Amino acid sequence: MLRVAICGGSGYTGCELLRLLSNHPGVTVTAVTSEKSAGKSISDLFPYLYRYSNLIYEQLKVNDILDRADLFFMALPHGRSQEAVDFLFKHGEKVIDLSADYRLRDVRIYEEWYKVPHKFQTTLKKAVYGLPELYRKKIAKANLIANPGCYPTGAILGLYPATKNKLIAVDSIVIDSKSGTSGAGRKSDIKFSYCEVNEGFKAYAVASHRHTPEIEQELSVIAGKDIKINFTPHLAPFDRGILTTIYARLTKNISMEKIIDVYKKSYSNEPFVQVLDDGGSPNVKNVRGTNMCEVGLTINMRTDTLIIVTAIDNLMKGASGQAVHNMNIMMGFDEKTALDTIAMFP
Repeated sequence: MLRVAICGGSGYTGCELLRLLSNHPGVTVTAVTSEKSAGKSISDLFPYLYRYSNLIYEQLKVNDILDRADLFFMALPHGRSQEAVDFLFKHGEKVIDLSADYRLRDVRIYEEWYKVPHKFQTTLKKAVYGLPELYRKKIAKANLIANPGCYPTGAILGLYPATKNKLIAVDSIVIDSKSGTSGAGRKSDIKFSYCEVNEGFKAYAVASHRHTPEIEQELSVIAGKDIKINFTPHLAPFDRGILTTIYARLTKNISMEKIIDVYKKSYSNEPFVQVLDDGGSPNVKNVRGTNMCEVGLTINMRTDTLIIVTAIDNLMKGASGQAVHNMNIMMGFDEKTALDTIAMFP
């Protein structure tokens, strides 16, 4: 039985990890931390997680939990994972970090976008970017996984086949994403209160969102050259999910049938990517509570533009579900264990 600790287990990603792992036959959660909720049981905060009624939140002291788990999920805010991840990694532990602290390979880019210094560059170099569809073999051998961001997951999966097969002009990419409010985390902020969000719809962090360099980093690897993108996120009045619409100019005369075939072949062995047939339209409702990514494709013949639409659950494929998928690969479990679920309709 794999012993697992969740550091930062009282936020949305932490409680989703607990929900998923409660159904994992090969895992037992042995420790869970939260600075604000220390002393409370998990079921005090989340009554539906009644299986964990005897597990108590504690403050994060890495020395105290070092020997109590074989794998550590780090669901801490950006900047706060750095030191704890470094400590655990250097003590030979397996770590999956859900923050952005180990995603960006270039420390200068991290410091530019996140406005904090990165003090553990040696450990940073050992991190593997945890997108299974691109890095499965490396993930299987890794001890430190940088779990991807939610927006990058939908964008990269949407663009990967077209970029790899040189179907699009990479200097023409425009990415437009709409996220539910849970993407902002489980915190008290008037901007994300019901009255502020309901009946509203707005763009935010225009030309400045921190996930931009992460998307550019991975697309540049796929394309074999530096890529810059236009990325605009939007806040939508639903609780979970991300719908991403991507526009890119085609580089050749190609049929819709051929493009769909390229995408389906690229993801033919991927359990959590579904490429829809011509006319299919991804919907966040279809993937709610699942680890799936829906992909829809259209060609605008008038402008020679490929339009790609993806839908994911930001708390699942965009965070905790992907983290469990990475754990399954690292530890040799069947990849779909605890993740082979149907959509959670409202």
